[in-house]
This record gives sequence, C-alpha cells and structure tokens, in this order.
Amino acid sequence: MITVRDVTHRYDKQVVLDEVGLSLPVGQLTSIVGANGAGKSTLLSVISRLIKPERGTVFIDDLDVLSAGDDAISRRLAVLRQDNRITARLSVVDLVRFGRFPYSKGRLTPEDHVIVDEALDYLDLQPLRDRYLDQLSGGQRQRAYIAMILAQDTDYILLDEPLNNLDMKHSSSMMTLLRRAADDLGKTIVLVLHDINFASCFSDHIVAMRDGKVVVQGPPADIMRRETLREVFDMDIHVQDLNGMRLGIFWTTGAPVGPLPLAAPADDADRGRGASTTRVPSPSSTISWRS
Repeated sequence: MITVRDVTHRYDKQVVLDEVGLSLPVGQLTSIVGANGAGKSTLLSVISRLIKPERGTVFIDDLDVLSAGDDAISRRLAVLRQDNRITARLSVVDLVRFGRFPYSKGRLTPEDHVIVDEALDYLDLQPLRDRYLDQLSGGQRQRAYIAMILAQDTDYILLDEPLNNLDMKHSSSMMTLLRRAADDLGKTIVLVLHDINFASCFSDHIVAMRDGKVVVQGPPADIMRRETLREVFDMDIHVQDLNGMRLGIFWTTGAPVGPLPLAAPADDADRGRGASTTRVPSPSSTISWRS
C-alpha cells in the first residue's frame, strides 16, 4: 500500500501540496483527477521521490520512500513522467531494456532478455522491436514506454498523464491495457488523468484534488456526482448513467442534456470493489506480471 502522511510542498511561496494524506489500495488502478494546478503531478512526483517535499512522509508498504536507497526504490516502484523526450536514437527493444537497469546495471543476463521479450509480447510490440522510436506513431511510442515500465517488474507503477497527446482510440486502448495490467498482473497502478470519464470507467479508486488538497477519494460511483464534481472542478457537470457507467457531460458550461435521467445515488453494489469513500474537508497480494 502507498501511504502519504501530511505532505506539504511549495514552489517559492505558493503552496502546491497542503498537508496531503491518503492511502492507495494495493492491486488496483487509482486515478488522480483535478483541475490544472490542483497538485496532481506534484503529488505523483513526491510519491516517486522525484521531488522531496518540505514536510511529510511517503511509505510503500514498509519502505520509507524519502530515505530508502535508489536500488530499493527502483525495484519496488516504476514511474513514467509526462515528458519522456529521449535525445538518443533508440530502437524499441533498446528502450525496453532500460527497464532492467535496476537489476543488471546495463549488463543484461539471459533472464533479463526473457523479461524484455515478455514485455514486448504483452504490449504487442514484437513486430516493432527493431524500429526506432522516432519512426513510431504516438500510440506505439507510448506503448513502448509502458513496455519499459513493465520490464522493470515492480509491484507499483506511477504514470503522469499517460494519455497526453493520444487520440480517443489510442487513449481507450491505453486505459484498457492499464486496466488489464492491474487485473491480470496484480500491479498497483496510480495515474494522473484529466479526463474524468476515463477515470470513472477504468478506475477502482479516484482521488480528487483541488488547490493542493485532497477533496474526496473513493470508488468512481461516489466521485461521479454532480455536487462532488462541482466542488472539485468549479463547474456544473451533469452526470448520467450509461450501461452502468457514470459519465460527466462537460463540453461547455451549462450544456443542455438529453432526456436521460441524472445519475441516481449509488447503492452499495455500485461502490467499487469493497472500497470506501473518504471526504477531506475543503479549504473553501501482488502477482508477478510474468506469471
């Protein structure tokens, strides 16, 4: 489990994380949502130790992230940042091999090569293994980065806006892939998303942030409510049920909606996989992926 306790951070004098505390469930897919500047990416960077906070602690199971060694962190946690520009001209397979660096330090063993091939197979990248990254489409390139993350073979995976620059089809394919990695491989996946509908349809757990604080967290059925989304995004977002999924209608402020009824309050059966909802006062069994 990822546990964040009283984390505070600021850039210059601006507070971007304000005493954030939360626990993220193991073996599930958690989406962090909120408006621009809410603190989503900063929180993910603190969890992954890319940023050291001014105050607070982060634990992955019993491992203190802020004081643990690099090897211990990199064998427990893999992170993919929003900006993944690589200046060197690499092939797909070369990129995926980087995922084995925490174990091989660049001198790959036969076992490392097997794991790399399994990651390529899982992402359906074998036909593209020798192609250079600059010869791939945006969706193919993003799959190659995810294959590198899977090759790192960690229990926890953190992704900062993995749908950035992807069209609807590739975004849906990417979310389906991440959902499958959580279900089939037992990975704990935490990602920052801007699209609340992808978060609603694919997540087990949603953390909603505003102004550096966690406003509310819980299963999608509890987050996808008109009054909750208004509190998080400062918008009047209509919520409707479609085949058991809750979708937000937000293409323009005050957009009219059709005859479908607004989503009714969720009953216990709709509240996710045994998760509970935690509201924070507003300021206004891991399976190896190779099994």
